[in-house]
Amino acid sequence: MMKSAVYQTSPARQFLYFVVIFAGVFVVFNVLGILAVGLIYGFGLIMDIARLNFSDPHSIPALYLLQIVTTTIPIFVAPVVFAAWVMRKSEEYLRVKQSFPPMLLVVAFFIMMVSSPLIEILSNINQQMVLPQWLKGIENWMKQSEESAKKVTAAILNMHNTWDCVKNVFLVGLLTAIAEEFLFRGGMQSVLIKWTKNQHAAIWITAAIFSAFHMEFYGFLPRLLLGAMFGYFVVYSGSIWPAVWGHFLNNSTAVIATYLFQTKRINLDPDDQHVFSWWQYIFSLIIIIILLLVYKKVAEGKKSPALNGEELG
Repeated sequence: MMKSAVYQTSPARQFLYFVVIFAGVFVVFNVLGILAVGLIYGFGLIMDIARLNFSDPHSIPALYLLQIVTTTIPIFVAPVVFAAWVMRKSEEYLRVKQSFPPMLLVVAFFIMMVSSPLIEILSNINQQMVLPQWLKGIENWMKQSEESAKKVTAAILNMHNTWDCVKNVFLVGLLTAIAEEFLFRGGMQSVLIKWTKNQHAAIWITAAIFSAFHMEFYGFLPRLLLGAMFGYFVVYSGSIWPAVWGHFLNNSTAVIATYLFQTKRINLDPDDQHVFSWWQYIFSLIIIIILLLVYKKVAEGKKSPALNGEELG
């Protein structure tokens, strides 16, 4: 009876449960992460990291530990708790067991590879954002948040050898991809599809929340695009794994490119946002649309009724 009652909860209330569970799990693991770092390295180091002071040689290992315990683990655990323990329908929400044509991974690979120009132009547009004078305080806070995120990312991606690169491909590439896709394209997008009864609305709302969650507002548009593409990967295939694959490719490519640049094996700075021309921006957009249509065609017949906003019996 309890199982049936929980499952029949309205999508709006399901979304509320999802947010509350995530907030609770996030707080618990943040406390655990701070305690762990404090007990291992000393609480003074936590204050240094909060001030973005990474001069202590223990600051980077401590930062990795904080990243895993306070961010990656709760982002993964929250949707699993929601889907498996609260809704008792983990497969319907997380889509981890759904089969899909392997060719989708190939198509997703090419989509990610040709997306760079479009991501660049969206980033450049985003960088020109200026808020009205009466919102100057918010704009200053957004810039400070952006700079803080860049400093933390730079500290994590400061790589000196191949092992550093492999470690970041695993942490930033794989673990982050799995955790964030479970949270956003798994739990959140599944609930929003049921709530809005519109796949496209759910995909773009989830993508907007996904982008805002990173607190890097001058990278909002490119991350919005990526979130939407990952959303379509899930909706068209019925499985979470093509989105995890696409997310992994995006993050890992950035890690590897940064490593190659830092070790002077390539001359192109991955942070350079003026690499492509206008015709390449247009070409990127057209090819992505075509490849998404190909992706949908290959996946045709694999969609689950639940992804169309229908409840499974």
